Amino acid sequence: MFSIFPINGTISDINGFYCDGIAGGLKPNNALDIGFIYSDTLCNIDAIFTNNNFKAAPLRHYLKYNKKFQTNFVLINSKNANALTGEQGIKDIDDIFNNLNFELKNPIMSSTGVIGVPLPKEKIIDAANSFDLSSKNGENLAEAIMTTDSYPKSCLYKIKLQDGKSFQLGAIAKGAGMINPSLATMLCFICTDANIPQSDIKELLTKYTVTTFNAISVDGDTSTNDTVMLLSNGKSNSYDKDAFAQALKLVMEDMAQLIVSDGEGAKKSVAFEITGAKTYQEAQIVAKALSNSLLVKTALFGEDPNWGRIASTIGASGVECSENSLIIKFGEILVYNKGEILFSKEIELEAANVLRDNKFKISCDLGVGKYSFTAYGCDLGYDYVKINADYRT
Repeated sequence: MFSIFPINGTISDINGFYCDGIAGGLKPNNALDIGFIYSDTLCNIDAIFTNNNFKAAPLRHYLKYNKKFQTNFVLINSKNANALTGEQGIKDIDDIFNNLNFELKNPIMSSTGVIGVPLPKEKIIDAANSFDLSSKNGENLAEAIMTTDSYPKSCLYKIKLQDGKSFQLGAIAKGAGMINPSLATMLCFICTDANIPQSDIKELLTKYTVTTFNAISVDGDTSTNDTVMLLSNGKSNSYDKDAFAQALKLVMEDMAQLIVSDGEGAKKSVAFEITGAKTYQEAQIVAKALSNSLLVKTALFGEDPNWGRIASTIGASGVECSENSLIIKFGEILVYNKGEILFSKEIELEAANVLRDNKFKISCDLGVGKYSFTAYGCDLGYDYVKINADYRT
């Protein structure tokens, strides 16, 4: 038996981890823009990256290391993605690490921001050389890695095992736009003092990414820098795979939901629950088609229970379906039932009331099988266009 409960704090409260965020001059108005994660012992590490073919330089730099390498340091900057910068982008990362005034072991860099602009490495070197590696300020780090985020994103859990031992697991993340179910324009750094074997890290990250970070969508765009990273320093000398797996699932769900709820300009967070699909893959296809549909997103913004857009998107997804077996609900309000249209004026008002909430569910039973999947999305409104029309400025 074990117990898992949330606690106040950030990853800096985990034994052996240190972090901070400072102003390095990448953002205007002396805003925090460069940060680090440091462990006083070497960490087992693994990561999942974007499916975008144009992986950014930090990702390609990471992939140069041996598969089972350990590290004690992650350097993170916002405002500049260091993407589509060629081999010079990787060289710039090496130059930065070679010019830091503290010892590192297989250091990692992670970046987010504008694509196609050379890394301002001199500013980053100057800022990083002022880091205090004994600092424990996860709040500053969470703020420093933000781009168009409207709020910082973090969580922390404590896990108590039956033998009396315990460990902690937490995360810091950023993400608000370019969010598509192939990860997102997101960075997520998960840290733990659990003594987790290297092989378990990859297995569990891969397993829970499917239903968390790969199940969210803001705008259907997939970034060049998407990263989910897990670092374990083992300092608790404690580990239970089942307990860790359940806690990791909670952490990844927390971060994914915070990201999709913070979609650029978004006011509504929506779960698209698909049941009765012929296969698990087809359930995913339909759920993600709905979470990506611009017509569905704009209807959500307008609080319009336009079930026809839902049905049309399902029919266009290419999966096995029939209008004579399809059921559509807004919350608990049934609007379409196996060919029967139930959309009276009274039902429409009830469905519209569901859409006035900030968080709700749209359920679709395809009625052709036993498989299910839930994807998560948000509405798309005027502010999204405003934010992205002048993103580089």
